[in-house]
Amino acid sequence: MENNWTVAKQIVEIMKREQIDRVFSVPGESFLDLMDEIYKDGSIDFVAARHEGGASFMAEAYGKASKKPGVAAATRGVGASNLAIGVHTAYQDSTPMVVFLGQVERRFRGREGFQEIELEQMFAPMTKWTYELTDPGRTNEMVSRAFRIAQSGRPGPVVISLPADLLGEKSAYKELPGYQVSRPFPEVNEINQAVELLQTAKRPLIVAGGGVLLSDAEALLQRFAEKTNIPVLASFRRHDVIPNNHEQYVGHSGLGTLPAILDTARQADVVLAIGTRFSEITTQSYSLFSEQMTLLHIDIDPDTLGKVYPPDVGVTADAAKALTALLESTVQPKTEWKEWAKQRRNAYLEATAIPDRPHPDTVDMQQIIRNMQNILPEDAIITNDAGNFSAWLHNYYQFHNAHTYIGPTSGAMGYGLPAAIAAKLARPEQTVVSLSGDGGFMMTVQELETAKRENVPVIALVFNNSMYGTIRMHQEKQFPGHVIGTSLADIDFTGLAEAIGIRSERIKDDASFADALKRAMEQKEPAVIEVICDPEKISVLSDLSDFHK
Repeated sequence: MENNWTVAKQIVEIMKREQIDRVFSVPGESFLDLMDEIYKDGSIDFVAARHEGGASFMAEAYGKASKKPGVAAATRGVGASNLAIGVHTAYQDSTPMVVFLGQVERRFRGREGFQEIELEQMFAPMTKWTYELTDPGRTNEMVSRAFRIAQSGRPGPVVISLPADLLGEKSAYKELPGYQVSRPFPEVNEINQAVELLQTAKRPLIVAGGGVLLSDAEALLQRFAEKTNIPVLASFRRHDVIPNNHEQYVGHSGLGTLPAILDTARQADVVLAIGTRFSEITTQSYSLFSEQMTLLHIDIDPDTLGKVYPPDVGVTADAAKALTALLESTVQPKTEWKEWAKQRRNAYLEATAIPDRPHPDTVDMQQIIRNMQNILPEDAIITNDAGNFSAWLHNYYQFHNAHTYIGPTSGAMGYGLPAAIAAKLARPEQTVVSLSGDGGFMMTVQELETAKRENVPVIALVFNNSMYGTIRMHQEKQFPGHVIGTSLADIDFTGLAEAIGIRSERIKDDASFADALKRAMEQKEPAVIEVICDPEKISVLSDLSDFHK
């Protein structure tokens, strides 16, 4: 059956078909028709953020948490420019995301109309596909394609720009089925080659990335690691690929990773990489893995294979399908593999052990993480910003359940709070905690009002040392004593939160943190806990004074 519907109504129908239940946005006059159709339909929640950057972070994190494409909307060039940070994050994080951007009327295009930007050119380098819809008769085709591209292969963001005068025009609409994600199988001969090379290993290592999470292959990965006794190293900000209390888990390679954990990667002679693109951070600036290693690389995107390290065997396949094939293969674990895994697991446990040593007069970040570990439920979702504070989380917090960590591999500041809001909306039954530094928190602090207005009870932890800590650390390394641009004012985040109507506490010692966290968890409203940190403790691996010796 065909209907004669406006472009705006067709877009809403397509979103419903794709099981989209939320759109994150800052309203704009260029797409009011679309907003009105969302209003009239009533089945899609329109979440109004306070900044397009916050809205796009929410959409990206919602895509991670809901396992569906996150959807964002913004107006023309100015809204689109603000929103770009979340699009870039989705691109680097392989998150399915569809963005609708208002555009100037078609009759004004090319005249530098009000807020006009060539959106296709602007977003092309950071999206899988971008398209400006100009023919109402192609709405169903092109918007359907957008959702298909966002979810297929290596997922990512797609941008569709919508001229303001187009949205009210009508064309025929025919109902189509929603997109079903394709899961490509590996070739049998490729799996056989991989197994043959794996059997030559003395110190094998699995490096598991986001592809494992996207294909819901965590349980399969665990079974394969148990069957073979091969240790598992998580790639940057993909901690929850396997329970961190599992005997095969040997740590995570990221920013500020402890030396003992990096040694595991350096010592490995055969690496089985599954669903990872070997990012700059995972590879420690492309220096971590030995050139002598044998590499078996599995990824759903053929362009990922060989982009950083040429594989001895490259397999284009979905992670779950590849792990299923490996489990059914003839791979035979060796006694030395079990000893190797035990040795590296012990190295991880020794490096990450936190003594119970609360401080009544200062903040030790290890004790903060220890308290989080002891108090939060195992299914609590953790989100975080970029910043040195996150290295304590990455090194010491153990994620026991799948899909309980949401962080930007793009390293975007300002991500933590809006991501937490989105995660709580997607999975309201779980506790959600965000971690931010004072620099990153100020970039999206206005979304506290969104959390309050939408009644989203997230817990926001703000680690305040009155500086851009990560940049200060690099500044001191390269130009000791030449401090410029990295010192910040002492913001009263507690007072700021309370001005918005959000309960907040300021903590100056880690001994007080546990009770503050428990109080925040007991209330059914958003909460902020500001933790005053010693600027001297600049990172997990060094103090500020170390750079002046």
